Amino acid sequence: MAKDKLMDFDAALEMFEPVIGLEVHVELNTRTKMFSEAGNPANEEFHDAAPNTLIAPVDMGLPGSMPTVNAEAIRSSISLGLALGCSIAPSSRFARKNYFYPDLGKNYQISQYDEPIAFEGEVEVELEGGDVFRIPIERAHMEEDAGKLTHLGGSSGRIQGAEYSLVDYNRAGVPLVEIVTKPIFGAEHRAPELAKAYLATIREIARGLGISEARMERGNIRCDANVSLRPRGAEKLGTRTETKNVNSMRSVERAVRYEIRRQAAILAAGGTITQETRHWHEDTGTTSPGRPKSDADDYRYFPEPDLLPVEPSLELIEELRAALPESPSARRRRLKEQWGFTDLEFQDVANGGLLAEVEATVAAGASPASARKWWTGEITRVANAEGREPSALVSPADVAALQGLVEAGTLTDKLARQVLEGVIAGEGTPQEVVDGRGLAVVSDDGALIAAIDDALAAQPDVLAKIKDGKVQAAGAVIGAVMKAMKGQADAARVRELVLERAQQ
Repeated sequence: MAKDKLMDFDAALEMFEPVIGLEVHVELNTRTKMFSEAGNPANEEFHDAAPNTLIAPVDMGLPGSMPTVNAEAIRSSISLGLALGCSIAPSSRFARKNYFYPDLGKNYQISQYDEPIAFEGEVEVELEGGDVFRIPIERAHMEEDAGKLTHLGGSSGRIQGAEYSLVDYNRAGVPLVEIVTKPIFGAEHRAPELAKAYLATIREIARGLGISEARMERGNIRCDANVSLRPRGAEKLGTRTETKNVNSMRSVERAVRYEIRRQAAILAAGGTITQETRHWHEDTGTTSPGRPKSDADDYRYFPEPDLLPVEPSLELIEELRAALPESPSARRRRLKEQWGFTDLEFQDVANGGLLAEVEATVAAGASPASARKWWTGEITRVANAEGREPSALVSPADVAALQGLVEAGTLTDKLARQVLEGVIAGEGTPQEVVDGRGLAVVSDDGALIAAIDDALAAQPDVLAKIKDGKVQAAGAVIGAVMKAMKGQADAARVRELVLERAQQ
């Protein structure tokens, strides 16, 4: 495949105005699926189920099977709509969205079309520096997820070049809410950052409501990013592309930036943009063509004949409204005050989409400062290197336990990083990694003294300097002792003992 030509990002924005739109799919964590009694793999209880074990006839589209609506999914969808500032429709209807793909056994998807359950909302998104964007929400509608295809026989794991594909229908029928924004104007050079921050806000809302596990590495939240460009001063919107199923905040930011640069290069050269879906490739940081996409007429929507309209009572809507948690902006203000972070410290956490992780780590017993240090430091560094989300690497409970070992003197910071490496590699809890790798700090003064005496004997000139009061010379001895102890010694304690032994 030919490599795309790209324009410099700043140069692209001098010539064109970016307009973005975001479609976010949130998997609901109900115990059963949207239209059947099969277990829901988006629920933690069923996540590790073997392929094609969480299925029912209706999920497969078998003749004679009839869907029934999951009442809890309706409640969750209304709660999410309210949290997005939407109006709740007094009556909404499911529709059949017709298209063939092998991960939909019945050749259509039950979704909502012209009668969504929630519409006309607005979400506040805060960017670095405190700038607030108000993202207009067009609709939030209910639908079912499709199954999962695994492409085999090729070198990349993608459909291109694969010899065959396997279908796992466990995910078919999982309840989804798709949140669709209106076109977002005015973001300019911050459009990629805004897409990332918006996705983080939606994840925060879903987690706060308790309606989704909201783990992006598992696909609980996925984003389709629409990008178009129009020449400066033009009124007509440009042709958009839709980068499908991006499942990390970092990737959404990168995908939007890439599409701006790619489209700008084409338009500047006199070319035209094809309205199409695009695939995001995390390994190369590029998009590639999917399928041409035109209007909704292609899907031949019509009302689902096997399901009645959804007509929530005003009492139910008000009950769910009263149960809403604090808004993301109010929560952020509260956490910043509770944690005592500076603006810059808090922005590091918020921009990384790590508020929930830090909050859970603090709840597990760590101090806010240490939780921030681990999540925005070493964990994020490893996640970026591996192209994964930080939350996919380690749990807040393990981070708190790791910090506890540091504060107890069992680990130095250097040893703690090695333990973290073991936890990420799946070697167990921090304590199990310490035991398995033998990484605990040597606390036996006898062993330290023996190593110190050897180091002093090997460096008589350094010993003489220390005796003469030049305590800074002790650094050479401390370094030799730490090397002999393979880093498993408390440097502060080694220093104390070095100065003691040097005066004897």
